[in-house]
Amino acid sequence: MIKIKDISKSFAGKSVLQEISGEFDKGKTNLIIGSSGTGKSVLLKCIVGLIQPDTGNVFYDLRNFTEADKEMKAEVRREIGMLFQGGALFDSKTVEQNVMFPLDILTEMPAAEKLERVNFCLKRVGLENVNKKMPSEISGGMKKRVGIARAIVNNPNYLFCDEPNSGLDPQTSIVIDDLIREITHEFDITTIVVTHDMNSVMGIGEKIMFLYKGNKLWEGSSKEIMNSGVEELDDFVFSNKVMQNLKERL
Repeated sequence: MIKIKDISKSFAGKSVLQEISGEFDKGKTNLIIGSSGTGKSVLLKCIVGLIQPDTGNVFYDLRNFTEADKEMKAEVRREIGMLFQGGALFDSKTVEQNVMFPLDILTEMPAAEKLERVNFCLKRVGLENVNKKMPSEISGGMKKRVGIARAIVNNPNYLFCDEPNSGLDPQTSIVIDDLIREITHEFDITTIVVTHDMNSVMGIGEKIMFLYKGNKLWEGSSKEIMNSGVEELDDFVFSNKVMQNLKERL
């Protein structure tokens, strides 16, 4: 479980997050949603420690990550897997080398064990026999799956996904969503997904936090979101673009 308490952040005097609190459950796909510019990515960066919040604290289980010393922060980071918005694969490395990268920098695992783990993760995301391919030789959807394999190769307790469906067609997006949900349940990971895609919200939103202009206005599940009673959330859910996406999924 990850807990955040009263997280606030400003840049150049402009408030981006205002006292955000909440819990992200283990073994569930926890979503942070909202329109562009609402503070979703800033909150994610505060949670993983890429940005220091002005006030508030982040807890990984019972560990206060915000106030932790260097050693404890390093310990927590070894338990984190990240799926970046653009995939963020190294163009000069093969698929195998990309997935193995966290093991190279975070572990002293023997080479044979590393390769075994890499092959397991690639098989788990439906990518076998692509080890020696370069990122330029595979599709966008395959790149995202390689990114997921890399994110889970170190057997993380916490998985963060920043706009995982960015740039993907609707059908491939569903495949990626389903894979994230399956892996979350299978390995009992605390997963946080930042998205503005209602396809993802309705498909895998087991616990959802809605941000609006840096404030948390609502929290619930995909089953409850259509009857939230929050005007700003209704505007987000029922916008023309969102409804078009929902129709494509249905």
